[in-house]
Amino acid sequence: MDGSAIPTGVSAKLDIAFGTHHTKMMLLWYEEGVRVIILTSNLIRADWYQKTQGMWMSPLFPRLPADSSLSAGESPTFFKRDLLDYLASYRAPELEEWIQRIKEHDLSETRVYLVGSTPGRFVGPDMERWGHLRLRKLLYEHTDPVPGEERWPVIGQFSSIGSMGLDKTKWLAGEFQRTMTTLGKSSSRPDPPVLLLEVLFRTASRRHRNKLWLHSYFHRWKANATGRSHAMPHIKTYMRVSPDYTELAWFLVTSANLSKAAWGALEKNNTQVMVRSYELGVLYVPSAFNMKTFSVEKRAFPVSSSTSGFLVPFDLPPTPYAAKDQPWIWNIPYSQEPDTHGNIWIPS
Repeated sequence: MDGSAIPTGVSAKLDIAFGTHHTKMMLLWYEEGVRVIILTSNLIRADWYQKTQGMWMSPLFPRLPADSSLSAGESPTFFKRDLLDYLASYRAPELEEWIQRIKEHDLSETRVYLVGSTPGRFVGPDMERWGHLRLRKLLYEHTDPVPGEERWPVIGQFSSIGSMGLDKTKWLAGEFQRTMTTLGKSSSRPDPPVLLLEVLFRTASRRHRNKLWLHSYFHRWKANATGRSHAMPHIKTYMRVSPDYTELAWFLVTSANLSKAAWGALEKNNTQVMVRSYELGVLYVPSAFNMKTFSVEKRAFPVSSSTSGFLVPFDLPPTPYAAKDQPWIWNIPYSQEPDTHGNIWIPS
């Protein structure tokens, strides 16, 4: 959708080539207060109709008393400060009204951390404000080591894979690995543990396509527990899970797919980080809920407010790709391989 077609539309500044505005967020203003929604759906019918998406919806944040201090209404996770910083990064005068509204409300009930990306090149302390270095900082400060952590895999699940270099050492198994394997103060050691990455990605059964180095990480999208195995996943999640898939060390739902553009990449001998795109997500860590780990909830139904486990949006453990499986690629025709509804894909 062209933002200029909306009467109050504002175009985000994209100062670095190949960047995108990929954040999906709603700020809702009621007479009773403000609500923040961070999600993975674009504002188009196709994204809301039959796809699997993720959404974090805040409590209704009440208005602060008129004489409140500037620091009032802050949460233990500094969500208010970080949301205001993110909105300010747009450098858009049209957002000042919303920035002021948020300042006037009490966000202290928030128990998640904001993880955002915004375009730019950042040095010094600003390197840890955005992208995967922001996530690394939060995992370092707010998670704890677990016994046998080298056997706890990272699961990444996303709808698109962008540029990461010619081989895994260029970014994925380098700086991104260090971020994803960070667990508290144990992560200060010089050599991070090997990244046990399990990538969930939609599948097409193609026997004759060239293998890519990333294929060894691929696992099938399967969500039988929630009845969403055939609902195309547009959700993006990352998590650190125990070897038996019953506990989580942390969980992130975000707009960020797997790419340097979304997460940022180090430059100039690691003294600068460059981020191309706008992204936004929320990080759950057990310490914010006075827990050591999150227990994985195995049953999605019946839905109950008394459920104590953490519901993962796909089945665990993930199923590795079969030998014939290949990732679905949008610009390749699938005329010989109809989907479960008998439809074929022929890109225009």
